[in-house]
Amino acid sequence: MKKFLTRLIVLTLATIFINGSAQAVPIPLRGVVEGFYGTPWTFEDRVDIIDFCRQNNLNSYIYAPKDDPYHREKWRKPYPAEKLAEMSRLVAVARENKVRFIFAVSPGLDLSYSGSKGDEDFNAMIRKLDAMYNIGVRDFAIFFDDLKDDKGNHHESGKNQAAFLNRVQKNLHERYNDVAPLITVPTEYFYLDMVKSDKVKPYTRDLAKNLDPRIVVLYSGSGVVCDGITDKELAEVNKIFGREVGVWWNYPVNDYSLTPDGNRNVKLALGAIEKLPTAKMTAIFFNPMEQVQLSKIALATGAIYANNPATYDADQAWDKVLQEQFGSLAPAMKIFAEHSRHMENSWAKVGPPDAIEFATIANNLVYDMGKKTFVDFAPLDKEIAKVDRAVDILLQRLPQIYLAECKPQLEQLKRIARADKVALESLKTGRLDPTLKILREEITANEKQAIISEEAGRKFIDDVINFFDEQDKTSRKK
Repeated sequence: MKKFLTRLIVLTLATIFINGSAQAVPIPLRGVVEGFYGTPWTFEDRVDIIDFCRQNNLNSYIYAPKDDPYHREKWRKPYPAEKLAEMSRLVAVARENKVRFIFAVSPGLDLSYSGSKGDEDFNAMIRKLDAMYNIGVRDFAIFFDDLKDDKGNHHESGKNQAAFLNRVQKNLHERYNDVAPLITVPTEYFYLDMVKSDKVKPYTRDLAKNLDPRIVVLYSGSGVVCDGITDKELAEVNKIFGREVGVWWNYPVNDYSLTPDGNRNVKLALGAIEKLPTAKMTAIFFNPMEQVQLSKIALATGAIYANNPATYDADQAWDKVLQEQFGSLAPAMKIFAEHSRHMENSWAKVGPPDAIEFATIANNLVYDMGKKTFVDFAPLDKEIAKVDRAVDILLQRLPQIYLAECKPQLEQLKRIARADKVALESLKTGRLDPTLKILREEITANEKQAIISEEAGRKFIDDVINFFDEQDKTSRKK
């Protein structure tokens, strides 16, 4: 018996370790969810991203663009013949690439659950899914996210939604033997919305209790857009739903990057996927930006993560991806991307900090002014020159396919670098150059189109102006 156990342990270790390193254990369902608000991707974009999935060993693509009317607002209506034909070609492309095409519908805005109206809506959903089955779709999703009113309340019933999902699942599986289990996103789709005072809220409790255990549930972490998911947090949600849940990860999506007048996508999320669980999970889907080419930076790092979460290193993955995607332009692209990684507003926070080295040097420099007899300006001078040079290289040499997605942000970073030079020179001379405030006004005006480096290059401008303003106030008091 002892010899048998020893052999069993050796065989087990052999399956875990190959050539001295841990064997990759991919997340079973892993891919991209086109789930952002804004202009949906084109057919060509989707073909491109499906090919990208194949190349990066991502096995799934979810069709769920929020602003496709036939996906959400007009979900009952069939796709026009031309659109259906296009979808059919896309499904064929996915099949050729061995990528699962998952067709999603978001009916929650006006779905009826009971009575004759409920039967009508159920039949409308089945007709919708049947039309997709007939063009080759075998994976389906029904989403109930983003159904809150202006006050942040929702009036959904977990029991009703579970019954609807179970009914759809039962119908499909009784008629087709090759359809995968449904995928869903609940109305309370992030952890802090599932619980109140450490107790599971009624909607989530009822949905979890009544939902067919085969149905895959996706959630987004502790918040809609949050700073990572721990193994412990994932385990808590698994416990709530009585199954292994999957993750809908809202990075690099930037549809919430808005200006006060509502312009979207003003900041690009160009960092690596980070701070996700190493524990076993059933699915991971990354929600991209409208900017399909630049989304591939984060998506490719996500692919590395999804194919082996246990060994994933975000910094290493980011460097590898930048080199693979940009070649000789990778050093310049890395400098640009460093200033456009972190996404944050009043309710969202995700992505590594922007330009950590630049920000640290700049903050320390302003802090040292007036407190030390010798201040070394050279390190920041070097950082500003690096940014300025990188932007020039990218504006001149970056292929148009990328430039079309980031030219406003590059031009804005150029403005910031120019103003940073003036700000630094002001500190060197001990006198504020009046052109700095003019340059800041120009930068502020262009923030309607592009935001970048808010806590690094952009902050340094404000800090220098504030430093001299405080000096003026002090001198007046004297």
